[in-house]
Amino acid sequence: MLWGRRTIIDVFRMVAAVALGAMVIAGLAGRVPSWAAGASALALTGVALIALYGLVAARPDHLRAMQSHTILEIANESLAFLRQGLDRETAGAVCRLALRETEAAAVAITDRETVLGFAGLGEDHHTTGGPIITRATREAVETNEHRILYTKEEIGCPKRDCLLKAAIVVPLEIRGAPVGTLKFYYTTPRLLNETQVTMVEGLAKLLSTQLELSELDRQTALACSMELKALQSQINPHFLFNTINTIASLIRTDAPKARDLLREFAAFYRRTLESSEELITLARELEYVRRYLAFERARFGEDRIVIVEDVESSALDVLVPAFVLQPLVENAVQHGIRAEGPLRIVIEARGSGDSLDLRVRDDGQGIREADLPRVLEPGFGRGLGIALKNVDDRLKGHFGPGSGLCVTSREGEGTTVRVTVAPSMRPIGE
Repeated sequence: MLWGRRTIIDVFRMVAAVALGAMVIAGLAGRVPSWAAGASALALTGVALIALYGLVAARPDHLRAMQSHTILEIANESLAFLRQGLDRETAGAVCRLALRETEAAAVAITDRETVLGFAGLGEDHHTTGGPIITRATREAVETNEHRILYTKEEIGCPKRDCLLKAAIVVPLEIRGAPVGTLKFYYTTPRLLNETQVTMVEGLAKLLSTQLELSELDRQTALACSMELKALQSQINPHFLFNTINTIASLIRTDAPKARDLLREFAAFYRRTLESSEELITLARELEYVRRYLAFERARFGEDRIVIVEDVESSALDVLVPAFVLQPLVENAVQHGIRAEGPLRIVIEARGSGDSLDLRVRDDGQGIREADLPRVLEPGFGRGLGIALKNVDDRLKGHFGPGSGLCVTSREGEGTTVRVTVAPSMRPIGE
């Protein structure tokens, strides 16, 4: 259809050029007035320029460049929406963006069962939230192949005077599996050319990539949540019995202290069992660490564990994942304390805004040189100690690969664990 229209236009241009050329020749021969010949010459020049522009604009590389620009513009503007996943709100926003940037009369997005978004001509009766009624759309989801609809009947709109008479339906995918469709509607099948089909397919691929990134973000956040729950479950049995035994002994020797510890123990475990995935301030994490150390000092003796806090006031408001500091201090106690003599633990924190440099240093037994490269491996460590790997994974999950743990140690001299929250990173999903 489209090639036929172009042929007619080209024939018209050729006839006009021949006629105007004849007028110029006749003018030169003196058969027509000079003013008519001059006007014909100018008109002939205009036809030539228009024809030249048409040839340049119709070049395949020019069309591809314009098409790619349109696709990238839509994909770039839709990124903020699709990072939130595919739902009615985000689908509607993307449909409006695509409608504004393309020649389509209407744009729709579906999931596997429901029309999530619709914008454009027919918006008054093509409602969202209902089931997919177009058979070709269901087939596109089932076969993971695009469909081109040339008639109003194929679209299947129940409204008789609906002006949408053609459509392109392309599946949206996540990891190669269809999760919905992108649909471009037109008022005439004459617009169903290769250029339009290629553009819709290209846009669907980019939107699919954005949806896949959204799903990856969601899975990362879920993994962080699971890591936190795993961490909480590890804390629960870790020193439960030792603390209970310590309190039981103090009941006989120092009842007031036993009573105070029991209250602290209740507050400690209430915080441990909270199902919170939100970031907390470093100040709150330090409070939790102090409660933990109260039990350990009661167990080993007040003079066996010495704590030094060197924390800038500006660092107290920096947000960190819950249970990011307490496990580091716990590892220092469990793996650093000697049979005799005190263990000195220094907590240092520098930072402000969204950046943090946090260190936990001890002068304990240290880590063997052969074991040091393995301390961040899953499952490394002895007993019920909480693996540093857990904390490292959650930091990277929240703030990206620029954040995490760095462990240095000398056997017999002590260990330093450094926590970095990269200033350029923001929590995933924020």
